[in-house]
Amino acid sequence: MKVVVCIKQVPDTKGGVKFNPDGTLDRGAMLAIMNPDDKAGLEAALRLKDQYGAHVTVLTMGLPKAADVLREALAMGADDAVLVTDRVLGGADTWATSTTLAGALRNMEYDMIITGRQAIDGDTAQVGPQIAEHLGIPVISYAQEIKLDGNKVTVKRQYDDRYHMVEAKLPCLITALSELNDPRYMTPGGIFDAVKADITTWGRADLKDVEDGNLGLNGSPTKIAKASDKVRKGAGEKFVPESPEEAVDIIVGKLKEKHVI
Repeated sequence: MKVVVCIKQVPDTKGGVKFNPDGTLDRGAMLAIMNPDDKAGLEAALRLKDQYGAHVTVLTMGLPKAADVLREALAMGADDAVLVTDRVLGGADTWATSTTLAGALRNMEYDMIITGRQAIDGDTAQVGPQIAEHLGIPVISYAQEIKLDGNKVTVKRQYDDRYHMVEAKLPCLITALSELNDPRYMTPGGIFDAVKADITTWGRADLKDVEDGNLGLNGSPTKIAKASDKVRKGAGEKFVPESPEEAVDIIVGKLKEKHVI
């Protein structure tokens, strides 16, 4: 069984974010981590490797420094890593990103593709389903639990305050929630091997069945109008009610003042 996990290097939001003049993230100037949902997806793939001997390949698109998260994935137990990097791919929105990743995946063998639900630098939850659409395979999103049975996968899918049980035949794509599992740590031996490991690097010329007009900033139908770091909120009003009844009166009064009720 062959599993490909799409992972993304995202800004470590604890260290703040920086922007280019065109509104895109200045990824080269920020500390970066593996996207949390993607790490849960990687752990799901590694558990399939532990149980069924699956071969796990990690795939990412990004700057050359994105190789760092690929080596982290190798140190956790992934077998192979592929980095797609090229200047013409920069500034991609979800459409251009999914087009690029699908172009790379057409060169690979897979029974299952796993992505994170969404990335913390965009929160769109679009790339995974878009990849499946490009490749013409089923997609199950928001996975809380994954079970494999021969050529069929059963997924417990998050849905509001309940869940769905969804089945699909392989090959298919699954998007994982960070709540899916607790990702394992890198091992000392894994770190040593990952440092020496060869990472396959592809550029624009290696993408299959992809048009130039659908790549990078120029191929992105959505544009960023404005971007900024998070705005700090003021302390707000503080009250010290003397009784629960007074607290209720204060809350109701403020809700009426704001025309909420």
